[in-house]
Amino acid sequence: MYIGKAAQLSGTTIKAIRHYEAIGLMPAPARRGGYRVYTEQSVERLMFIKCAQQLGFKLKELQEILQGYEGDALPWDKADQAIANKKQALAMQIVALQNMHQGLLVFEAQLKAAQGECWVATKAG
Repeated sequence: MYIGKAAQLSGTTIKAIRHYEAIGLMPAPARRGGYRVYTEQSVERLMFIKCAQQLGFKLKELQEILQGYEGDALPWDKADQAIANKKQALAMQIVALQNMHQGLLVFEAQLKAAQGECWVATKAG
């Protein structure tokens, strides 16, 4: 299939596919009459890249995962490890955000209490 069909099936754009090839995320495809020819495995790899990006992976991280895999096959072992690392980092971010949220609730309560004291003091005066 040609690049337009690969883009359509994978939910990416032609421009994105060319960019992925330029930065090494996609291997150079075979050519037929000057046109890039993609396989179903190419589409699978494009879908992997798109899904990973939607889940927070940066292109640089994907380059590390896909480095050394010139064919269309995906390095599932490296992907599994990267997913585990991303989940751990996300869990740490969640804890940090929950702590921040709790701190904001306490701070808000303190401000409201202080504001109430000021209101009572000005009302009495």
